[in-house]
Amino acid sequence: MRLVIARCTVDYVGRLSSHLPSAKRLLIVKADGSVSIHADDRAYKPLNWMSPPCKLVEEPGVWRVVNKAGEELRIALEEVFEDTSHVFGPDPGLQKDGVEAHLQELLAAAPHTFGEGFTLVRREYMTAIGPVDLLCRDAAKAHVAVEIKRRGEIDGVEQLTRYLELLNRDPLLAPVAGIFAAQEIKPQARVLAEDRGIRCVVVDYDRLRGTKKDELTLF
Repeated sequence: MRLVIARCTVDYVGRLSSHLPSAKRLLIVKADGSVSIHADDRAYKPLNWMSPPCKLVEEPGVWRVVNKAGEELRIALEEVFEDTSHVFGPDPGLQKDGVEAHLQELLAAAPHTFGEGFTLVRREYMTAIGPVDLLCRDAAKAHVAVEIKRRGEIDGVEQLTRYLELLNRDPLLAPVAGIFAAQEIKPQARVLAEDRGIRCVVVDYDRLRGTKKDELTLF
């Protein structure tokens, strides 16, 4: 990754035209060839960018970034304050946080949480697009895929839906039902899940850990 801090103007020429007047900005060139221009605000969102595949041509005082459609991002460098490059290497991808990972471990050891007669087939059951958290069998010996989240939101339901589509293509597994398990499930996620025939289960992390008392306490 290359990071350049420079005073520059930026013009985009393509289906739409845009202009950024002279200012101090951060230019990021990633290994995939993408180029993005950032101000010191707006969180992560760039002011302008060119997605790969594209080609960066550096000329004295000017960068020309051109994509395969012939659209051009033209960056006129007035003053360069810093120009550094760093090798990141392959990224391991997003990992589950500690609570989600522990929830998966606890639920794998207690599949009866999902219903009487449930048994575990495998944790992290691999599919072509990633691993399903738990693959179980219900009391009728039918397969059930379980996706586990700390907070259940719509993107988790979408993720489980994609897994179910793949798993149900396997004649050795089908039919495969789905369970969306989380400590908290947002109302919109619950509506979407139930509309797709996915059962929602709210799990009590402390009770699974054995640290929650059943009796009432004052504090």
